[in-house]
Amino acid sequence: MCGIMGYVGFRDTTKVILEGLAKHEYRGYDSAGIAVIRDGRIEDLRTVGRVAQLAEKAERSGFRGDIGIGHTRWATHGGVTENNAHPHISSDGRVVLVHNGIIENARDIRAELEACGVKFHTETDTESAVQYLGHVYDGDPKEAIVKLTKRVRGAFALVIIFHDKPNEIWVARKGSPLVVGHAENEGFCASDPTALLEFTHDVWFMDDDEMALIKREGCEFFDFNGDRHEKPTMHLDWDAAMTNRGAYPHFMLKEIHEQPEVVAHTLLGRVAEGEVDLSRELGWTAEDAAKWKKIHFIACGTSHYATIVAQHIMETFGSFEIRTEVASEYRYRNIPAGEDTLAVFVSQSGETADTLHAARLAKSRGARCLVITNVRGSTIHREVGEALITPAGPEIGVAATKTFTAQITILTLLGMYLSKLRGELDAETEKRLVSAMMDIPGKLASILSQEKDIAATARNFADARGFFFIGRGLAYPPALEGALKLKEISYLHAEAYPAGEMKHGPIALLDKELPVVALVPKGELWEKTVSNIEESMARKSPIIAVATEGDEEIGHYTENIIFTPETETELFPFIAVVPLQLFAYYIARQRGCDIDMPRNLAKSVTVE
Repeated sequence: MCGIMGYVGFRDTTKVILEGLAKHEYRGYDSAGIAVIRDGRIEDLRTVGRVAQLAEKAERSGFRGDIGIGHTRWATHGGVTENNAHPHISSDGRVVLVHNGIIENARDIRAELEACGVKFHTETDTESAVQYLGHVYDGDPKEAIVKLTKRVRGAFALVIIFHDKPNEIWVARKGSPLVVGHAENEGFCASDPTALLEFTHDVWFMDDDEMALIKREGCEFFDFNGDRHEKPTMHLDWDAAMTNRGAYPHFMLKEIHEQPEVVAHTLLGRVAEGEVDLSRELGWTAEDAAKWKKIHFIACGTSHYATIVAQHIMETFGSFEIRTEVASEYRYRNIPAGEDTLAVFVSQSGETADTLHAARLAKSRGARCLVITNVRGSTIHREVGEALITPAGPEIGVAATKTFTAQITILTLLGMYLSKLRGELDAETEKRLVSAMMDIPGKLASILSQEKDIAATARNFADARGFFFIGRGLAYPPALEGALKLKEISYLHAEAYPAGEMKHGPIALLDKELPVVALVPKGELWEKTVSNIEESMARKSPIIAVATEGDEEIGHYTENIIFTPETETELFPFIAVVPLQLFAYYIARQRGCDIDMPRNLAKSVTVE
């Protein structure tokens, strides 16, 4: 959840660390800190608040050093105070570290060390690790870290500097993401590879139970017994420009506008001449597909809603028994899974702790596992092996937008490909849907051209006390995602319901201060959804309709209409989600919210 940056090299260390932390700030932003070695001493600087405040503090104090580590925090143990901010230094001043994760037995370690006379200064679990290192360190960093890894329980990414090793950064990883990079005469480590793109595209993703030594001359890798091993690099094909906002006021708006291109890139090489072909990425046979009776889609948050979209689409042309499960619940339920099960894990970052644990469970039960992620080489990709990569590029805004669209694109292709292997997808349906998907980028662009009108509608409702989102059939899943986006970035309460469920309880909340966003595409469920709109109007609720271009009748029920291009019924979620993202964005902007980094949220949830 927190962001880590480390650097050793010839550049301005403070500048490199601070700029790297700024790229991590979407991971955690309640406090930040930096530590360096200068003249053989560890010096640190910390602050409550954003990286920009830390940078101002560093500039005022002339904070400089030859080697450094930094951290931006999302609090789990201990309040948001400068004292609890990382980095943490051992009481003897010999060791400094930053930490992402949770040390589960921190209290036991603390009690043990306090009995030996070690003084603690913070409320954090992290301090137990640095004080333990200070207690056992005798001049051999590797030996001390091996002892630490055998003593602590939990998830951690640790970046460590020893006062008498001014040219070495040590890192250790178990359960929390960490990436190491190297360029000529300089070494780096970070929680997120986007922070390294300015310097190098060749990186090493740290594995569980692995540690590394980073020096100017190169990097060495060891297991938790201290035994050295070779590790191949991975080349990232992301562009550093992708991590800049450009002319956009927020990353979220930039990423909303990137969606036509993202869908086009996701289709590239996977569809041709009216057919879906994933054979270059998936070595599946018709016999494989025939033996899978069940599909389990497992994910969290927005990715979970993407799998609900996939389920609704796949039900229109396949015969699988499909479950969509929240990853944090899946591993604690006795859900039958075995050789007849294809388990699909969807994670934007590939580091989501709950999804990773669920994948390990399904794999242990004999299910065939597939991961869909935006980060090649991420932990879940390495552990599961079989993967479909979404080419969305780095997504900086905490609230997912373009990765959701990439996910529903690739999930739709997956559903079609599986049904095709099983002989359940007829050629006419395949050609019709592929043709329609090829048109999606242009249709998303046409929706984006209505941005000013959507913004005006949103601003009119920025003072509402909450929202209901409703839809039927394939209009229901994007309603879920629309409500989530509004909650995440505007802090307004929003709920989504199948439209027919409104009268089974939620209708009691309706009044003139609670608008209803109704997804009402032209089709067989149009009249039924309109009847639910009329129920809401009878309770004085304002209506915002997301309707199909050319639908003149919808104007009888509301003047607040966002028109979307017509598409195949199965693909309506693609068309509906972009106006809902813009609607949420402009409400949040009108309310003065921090859109790219909403309060209490982190981009990649790497702890349970």
